[in-house]
Amino acid sequence: MNKYNREGYSDPTTFAALSRIEQQEKKKRKRKKARKEPSYPIVYICSPYSGDTERNVENARKYSRFAVENQCLPIAPHIYFTQFMNDELPEERNMALSMNQILLRKCTELWAFGDIISKGMKAEISYAKRKHIKIRWFTEEMEEKA
Repeated sequence: MNKYNREGYSDPTTFAALSRIEQQEKKKRKRKKARKEPSYPIVYICSPYSGDTERNVENARKYSRFAVENQCLPIAPHIYFTQFMNDELPEERNMALSMNQILLRKCTELWAFGDIISKGMKAEISYAKRKHIKIRWFTEEMEEKA
């Protein structure tokens, strides 16, 4: 910042005002930086949906809660999309699977739960492998497999 105006004359009033504004902006940036929100890794919850859908949705909720308890932000599309899309209609199922891939690309890890790997899970796991997304395997009781 310059004490002189464009014509080369001293301009202490403008200089003082601009200096104060600059100091206030620096303080704002410092406060904003200090208030930084916590960061949570985004994890994709991969578990069966088809079959016993009621039980499988309840399990997906349980797995999502497990992720939250481990300071992660869970993405469980089979809880969300099934609220307004029909998995029985092939075109809607295919659309949901495409949307799942978009969400999966935003995740740092895929967490696969259970011993039964459904057709949908196979597709998600295969996609995660192709995109080099870390995959972690858990039992239905949420114990990590070695």
